[in-house]
Amino acid sequence: MALFEYFPNYVWNLSLSIAIQSGAELGEVIDMSKPLLAKSQAGEDAGTTEFLLEWMKKAETLIELAAEDEAKNRLFSASDKLRRAALYLLTAERMQGHGHPGRAETFAKALDCFNRYVAYGKENCERVDIPYEGKTIAGYFTRAEGVEGEAPCVVFLNGLDSCKELLYWTWLPQAMARRGISTLSIDQPGTGETLRLQGLPATYDAERWGTPVYEWVAARDDVDASRVGISGISLGGYYVPRIAAFEPRYASGAVWGANHNWAEVQHKRMNKEGENPVPHYWKHVWWVFGAKDQDDFLAKTEGMNLNGVMDRIKVPFLVTHGANDRQISVDYAHQSYEQLINSPKRELKIFTDREGGIEHVGADNLSFGRSYISDWFAETLGGWTA
Repeated sequence: MALFEYFPNYVWNLSLSIAIQSGAELGEVIDMSKPLLAKSQAGEDAGTTEFLLEWMKKAETLIELAAEDEAKNRLFSASDKLRRAALYLLTAERMQGHGHPGRAETFAKALDCFNRYVAYGKENCERVDIPYEGKTIAGYFTRAEGVEGEAPCVVFLNGLDSCKELLYWTWLPQAMARRGISTLSIDQPGTGETLRLQGLPATYDAERWGTPVYEWVAARDDVDASRVGISGISLGGYYVPRIAAFEPRYASGAVWGANHNWAEVQHKRMNKEGENPVPHYWKHVWWVFGAKDQDDFLAKTEGMNLNGVMDRIKVPFLVTHGANDRQISVDYAHQSYEQLINSPKRELKIFTDREGGIEHVGADNLSFGRSYISDWFAETLGGWTA
């Protein structure tokens, strides 16, 4: 199993595959991509303006079609079109360099489409804003199904360049709800709204925000404070273990893609080793970490490795990784697992060609990671698997 390799570079193909796994229509993806094929020949950073325009064009058509549905009170149909419009806008926005003209407006339009998709479709998706250092961390709460009163809950974290909407469209929150577990998908500092609208950058000491997020979710009357887990994708594979190590009230953890030494990965990328997740990579990471230049960025991220951290984790912990991850080597998954010496229940799951999910965070096939991780939390937090 592999990525949908339409373009000659990894970064553009990654965006297409994420969109498809998130619920895009393949025909619409092809319509948007055909005019871009020649542009993509010049490399991952060239042609991203044209990428934005083509994907926005399709989104605008879907918004117009949704308005026609709205006029007839066909709100379920409008919801589905707005879902895809939001997805295409977020995909286009994610491909732009920091400060690119129109980026902020594209993101705002995407949020509007997402909010209407949720409302019209009656999605199990409650908007929340968590107080943090005088500002807020935005999130979506998906309630456990079939549970009266308090339910277990998993806090679900972004990677470097994702957002809570894409977390929702991994369909992990829905899989967990079916298993009797709620999910809080958040834009932690450095991602999504929390970066774009609140101006909160990423920080290596993730427990700084991981603790107030735990306390906020544990205080809900529909959450069992003793059964709150934590999971995350990509760079979340660094944040999740860090938080579980320094905030012991989290009861279980799982990473969807290990990220044992992200500081080291940056030096490898400087040497052109491994693939980047987004175009205009260095401009992106400076923005995410609030860095003024490369030296400042490297200084801000030098603490982002988990050596001397994993052995502090004393709760059940799952490490998953794709065997063919071209961004973050599978070696890092083995490092994280081997250092989990004080976890009462540790597990390493490498997804192989036999099943799928072999690329970065299962970009080729989310279904196997989604099922495995949701079953893990059902078994460690007290949900059900059948």
